Amino acid sequence: MKDKSMNKFGGEFWDERYSSIGFVYGTEPNIFFKHELDKLQTGNILLLGEGEGRNAVYAATQGWEVDAVDFSTIGKEKALKLADENNVKINYEVVNLSDYTFKLKDYDAIAIIYLHLKPKIRSKIHSQVFNSLKSNGILILEVFEKDQLGRTSGGPQNIDMLYSKEEIEKDFEKMQINSLEKIVIELDEGEHHRGEAVVLQLVAEKLDH
Repeated sequence: MKDKSMNKFGGEFWDERYSSIGFVYGTEPNIFFKHELDKLQTGNILLLGEGEGRNAVYAATQGWEVDAVDFSTIGKEKALKLADENNVKINYEVVNLSDYTFKLKDYDAIAIIYLHLKPKIRSKIHSQVFNSLKSNGILILEVFEKDQLGRTSGGPQNIDMLYSKEEIEKDFEKMQINSLEKIVIELDEGEHHRGEAVVLQLVAEKLDH
């Protein structure tokens, strides 16, 4: 099943996807997210498009205060269940990201893991990410690159909703980019994220000016 329905980018598609008994993308955190988060001192973190909660719950088990946002009510239910199973608490809000009110200068870290939006919404959200980070706050991002188009290992089959390095650099030009790489990885995150994939991995920091 391809992710064309992400063009509608509402909760209905994701509620349907998350309605299975198991966790669609597994319960283990994204490898890149975990690797980068483990380098940081704990604080407040925001996870956008968090789905069934695997990254949010991992962060909470490490001592982070976690806010998570997604379109899907079922995603939230499963995330809270996963949190309960791990004896942690997460604050999870179901809202269309275009209507989400970001807290100003509140977060020590923000994570965007495989969140793919229409370009106008994406650039708006990314600018609000900058405003929502504290000074020296860190952004961790992993998304599908445009060369992912046509591959069956995950992501929307819509070139406009995939990313290029140039788009990422432009969206986060106010931040110090500590690393930005286009790489080919082997995904193993459930049936919809499996196989060779072309991704972008970004770590960026908000500095005082």
